[in-house]
Amino acid sequence: MSQELLLQVSPEIAINEQLLKEHVAKLIRVSFNEIKHISILKRSIDARQKTVKMNLKVVIYFQDDEFIDKKIQLPEYKDVSSAQEVIVVGAGPAGLFAALQLIELGLKPIVIERGKDVRGRRRNLKAINVDHIVNEDSNYCFGEGGAGTYSDGKLYTRSKKRGDVTRILELLVAFGASADILIEAHPHIGTNKLPQIIQDIREKIIEMGGKVVFETRLTDILIKNNEVHGIVTQSGENILANKIILATGHSARDIFELLDRKNIFIEAKPFALGVRAEHPQTLIDTIQYSCDYRGEHLPPAPYSIVKQVGGRGLYSFCMCPGGVIAPCATSPGEVVTNGWSPSKRDQATANSGIVIELKLEDFKPFAKFGALAGLEFQKSIEQKSWHLAGESQKVPAQRMVDFTQNKISSDIPKTSYVPGTTSVEMGQVFPDFLTQILREGFSEFGKSMRGYLTNEAILHAPESRTSSPVRIPRDSISLEHLQIKGLYPCGEGAGYAGGIISAAIDGEKCAIKISEALDF
Repeated sequence: MSQELLLQVSPEIAINEQLLKEHVAKLIRVSFNEIKHISILKRSIDARQKTVKMNLKVVIYFQDDEFIDKKIQLPEYKDVSSAQEVIVVGAGPAGLFAALQLIELGLKPIVIERGKDVRGRRRNLKAINVDHIVNEDSNYCFGEGGAGTYSDGKLYTRSKKRGDVTRILELLVAFGASADILIEAHPHIGTNKLPQIIQDIREKIIEMGGKVVFETRLTDILIKNNEVHGIVTQSGENILANKIILATGHSARDIFELLDRKNIFIEAKPFALGVRAEHPQTLIDTIQYSCDYRGEHLPPAPYSIVKQVGGRGLYSFCMCPGGVIAPCATSPGEVVTNGWSPSKRDQATANSGIVIELKLEDFKPFAKFGALAGLEFQKSIEQKSWHLAGESQKVPAQRMVDFTQNKISSDIPKTSYVPGTTSVEMGQVFPDFLTQILREGFSEFGKSMRGYLTNEAILHAPESRTSSPVRIPRDSISLEHLQIKGLYPCGEGAGYAGGIISAAIDGEKCAIKISEALDF
C-alpha cells in the first residue's frame, strides 16, 4: 500500500529524511514506524511569502517490499557497425541524442564535429580567457557537447509539448547525472559534471558501432536533383549518405552562409539580444528569500523577470545563481558573453542575460544580406563591442544605475568575467531604440525586485547568442528540409529548439523520422 501526497514544508524538513518522515507521520496521523519509506517525486521552492517553503510531491510506502529503488538503465542499444549509415553533423545535444536514437533504431550514426572532444576543448577555453585567443572551431559554443556543456548544463524547459522530457532526463541519469534532475523543478547538472556524461555518451555510440569524428568541419553538402548524397569536409574528404541530420548549433554562421550560397532555402528569424547583468549572490538571496542570510538549507536564489517595455518583451535569460560570466566569441574580432554555474552553484556572484525580443523589421539596415540579415545585425553588435573594449576579449561594462542615467562608470570592480572589462557607456554598443528599452527596463526591474537596481550590479555587453538568427525550414510531418530531400535541419541551429532538453528531443525526433523513411 502506498499514498501520494502534496506537501509544503520548511527547507530544513525538505532536505532531512528523518524530519520529513516525522512531519508526514503527524500530518496523516500514523505512527513514525508505520512509514517505511518516503520517495520525493517533485521538489520546488516557493519564495513568494516572507517565509520560504518547499513544495514536495511524495509517495509514502507502508510496507518494506513496496518500495524498490530501481536504477535507471540505458535502452538495449544494438550493434550497428554494419547497418545503414546516417550522417549527423554536430555533436551537441541534438546530434548526440539523434545518434543514440539512430542506434536504438538499428541505424549507424556517423557524427561529424568541427570542434575538439569535450576534454580537449578546455585548452581552448583557457586560451580565450587568459590569452584572448579565439579558436573558431573549438570554444564555448563549438566542440563535443555543444554550447551547453561549458555554459551550465541547465535542463529546465517549457517544451513539454515537443516530446518526452522525462525520457531525456532519464537517459542523462543513466549516463551518470544525479537522479535529482528527475525531481527538481529547475534541474541543472553543472559545467563541472557534464563533460564526463558527454564523454560516456560518445563512448557508448562508438561501442555500439557508431562513429564520432572530431576536428572535422563540414564545408559542402553533396546534392543531386534536390537530394543529398553526402558531405565534404575541410580536408576535401567526401562522406557519403543519403540521410543527413544537420545539428550544427545557433552559432554556426559558416553553415548558414553555405546554405545561402547554394540557394538552399533559409529565412531570417527573430531572436533576443541585450546584456549580461552580474550581482553579488548575497544580494539576490536577500531580495528573493526576504532574509539577511540564506543559510545552508536553501540553494543560491535564482530570479526570473519579464516586462513589456516599449511594446517589446524584456526578460531574464539563462540565469546563473552562484555562477560566472564567460567569453563565448566564435571568431576573432568579436565579443560575446554567456553565463554558467558549477553543480554546487557556489560562486560569489549571480548573473543573467537581460535581453530584448527583436523583430524582423529591426534587421532592415542589413536587408541586402537577405536571409542572413539578422545574423549580420548580431555580428555588427559583437564586432562593435570588440572595438569599444580595446580589440580584445575584454567586454564593455557599466554599473547598472550609471547605465540608466547615461553616465560612464568611473570604475568597474572586478567581476567574474576573467578576460576583464572596459568602462563604456552602453549606449555606444546598441542602437538607440534598444538602449532606451534597456534603460527603462532596468528601472522597471528595480520596482519589481527591490534592491535589484543598484550600482553593485555590473552590466557586460553583449548577450547576443540567445538563439539562432536563422531558421532552416522543414516539413512539419517528415521533418525534411522543404527543398532538399534527405536533409533534416535539427535543434537550435535550425530554429527548432531552445536549450539542451528541447534540442535533444528534436534530435530524437529527426532520427525517428529517418527510420520511418527507411522503413526500419
